[in-house]
Amino acid sequence: MTIREYISTYIPRTTISLLLLLLPVSAGAQKLFKLEKDSIPLMRGFQVSFDLFGAGQMMLSDYGQYEAALRLNLHDQWFPIVEVGYGKASREDDVVTNITYKTQAPYFRAGVDFNLLKKKHQSNRLFAGFRYAYTSYKVDIWRPDFEDPYWKTKTFFGVSGEQCSQHWLEAVVGIDAKVFGPFHLGWSVRYKQRLKHDEGLIGKTWYVPGYGIWDSSELGGTFNFIIDI
Repeated sequence: MTIREYISTYIPRTTISLLLLLLPVSAGAQKLFKLEKDSIPLMRGFQVSFDLFGAGQMMLSDYGQYEAALRLNLHDQWFPIVEVGYGKASREDDVVTNITYKTQAPYFRAGVDFNLLKKKHQSNRLFAGFRYAYTSYKVDIWRPDFEDPYWKTKTFFGVSGEQCSQHWLEAVVGIDAKVFGPFHLGWSVRYKQRLKHDEGLIGKTWYVPGYGIWDSSELGGTFNFIIDI
């Protein structure tokens, strides 16, 4: 048998074997993404929401964010969503280093939620989903002049307008419950995982808009005021 005949015989058998292996996966995926069969239309409107937790954090601490979201309602089962926000931090460490840190920038997330309740066509929802998120931001870091202990001269440390960016993923679980009319309240818990980050020359940024504190924000959450439209 020649090499050409061997290849022409081997490839179809391998392809058939792979297709047979993928059949159960394909069937499971179709079952997972299949919409519940009933007379309810596919497009059920959309929701506009505002994160109250981030706004409160902005007012009461030295960092936080303003955030709004638009979420489509597909058959009360699938909810594609886009979240847009503006994060800001202004922090001065008076005790140890006297270093001042400032940044402010927009960010966005995009993903989808899935209604986990068996009775999907009701006002209250339990959902799970994911987000892809990105922000590009600039950082200012500086500290007052201090005296060099050896040369006895004034030394300045500072970085202004250092360009940084970050990509990350979020796994989301949450609920929203009807209050009255079209108004809902809801909350979500999120686990965050960085994909790629660039801090320029400063090494590590203290706060990332939309993500939070660099070394303590793998877990986060939102408390949302939601309007069904």
